[in-house]
Amino acid sequence: MSAPRPLAPAALLNYGLFGLPLAMVALPVYVYAPQFYAGRGGLSLAAIGLALLAVRVLAAFVDPALGAWMERARRPYARYVGLALAPLLLGFGALFHPPALGGAGALGWFLLALLLVYAGLGLATIAHQSWGAALTQAAGERGRVTAVREGCGLLGVIAAAGLAAWLGYDGLTLAFGACLLLAGALLLARAPRPPAPALAHVATASAPGRSALAAPFGGAAFRALFAVLLVNGVAAAIPATLFLFFAEDRLRLGRHAGLFLILYFTAAAASMPLWVALARRFGEARAWVGGMLLSALVFVWAYALGAGAALGFGAICLLSGLTLGADLALPPALLAGVIARAGHSGRREAAYFGWWNWGVQMNLALAAGIALPLLQWLGYRPGQDGPTTALAAAYALLPCALKLLAAALLWRAPLRDC
Repeated sequence: MSAPRPLAPAALLNYGLFGLPLAMVALPVYVYAPQFYAGRGGLSLAAIGLALLAVRVLAAFVDPALGAWMERARRPYARYVGLALAPLLLGFGALFHPPALGGAGALGWFLLALLLVYAGLGLATIAHQSWGAALTQAAGERGRVTAVREGCGLLGVIAAAGLAAWLGYDGLTLAFGACLLLAGALLLARAPRPPAPALAHVATASAPGRSALAAPFGGAAFRALFAVLLVNGVAAAIPATLFLFFAEDRLRLGRHAGLFLILYFTAAAASMPLWVALARRFGEARAWVGGMLLSALVFVWAYALGAGAALGFGAICLLSGLTLGADLALPPALLAGVIARAGHSGRREAAYFGWWNWGVQMNLALAAGIALPLLQWLGYRPGQDGPTTALAAAYALLPCALKLLAAALLWRAPLRDC
């Protein structure tokens, strides 16, 4: 039997480009929104952290249900992408254009806008990732699909960082809307469709209710990969949540925050081909372990930086950005391999990615819901003169310790043959 033909670059781009506007949503929500509502909304760090925790926990528990619903509904993934466009547009616009409210009103608006954003983002992300996992089960092709999608996502992150710094939130909102509609149109009209079995369940794959939700956890490989996702995800989410506070109050370089983000994500985008090549040579799991170890080795030095350390922080952003490519390109490819190894390709991608997004949301929820109130309890106050040692430790040391733990878990996981 001949090997399947590789997907054409144009077809991959038509599929992957939708990752760009999804990333334009994600960066502002978990990086810019906390500082935005602390400054303009007058909300405390504890209130913001608890609001993010509540909404993300809710979204986390909704995502597996969305995945199971998609599995049972037996509809093309394109249908769910179309349903997600309206809440994404409305929620993002509301989040960064609140009316003149204060106190409980500002908090209520923040919560409602977040709910809209996460409803659209969860539906779109699960459908888009499931679509990609169903396109091919070939090991080499899996890496190409995820690398193109996540590379486009990195371009979206870079665009969001640059536009927020250059045009403010008005320009960012308009650009996001245009990108979402254009990329969505290309995905729905021009992207390759999964093979027919991916859109039709066989009789043994249609178990309803609780069994459909629990099916991914029946395999040891998925349970191991999911544990790695949780630990490594919290390690990444904590510095993302604290980045603007660290740049502003520890480094006193808040005006350059956008440039640091652009440098970081540009390095990650440039590293994508390298990590795909390393995965082909050594396997996706081994390559990801290497990326984690390098990330911890580089990022730990951020703890030693003080006010005005632009060159040092720029070097850390560049080098740690190069390791980020592994975190983005390799885990979804590993998950596609786990799905294929379990015999669920073409049938249960949505169920797996529903739980995958549960993990992502819980990572973000824990990072905001624990780190922000803890820093407030330790005496850190944003924008005020005072000690920043606790901020630096939370930003740099804790994530590195978690990275090392995640690498150890991945090394021991039964994933090298996926």
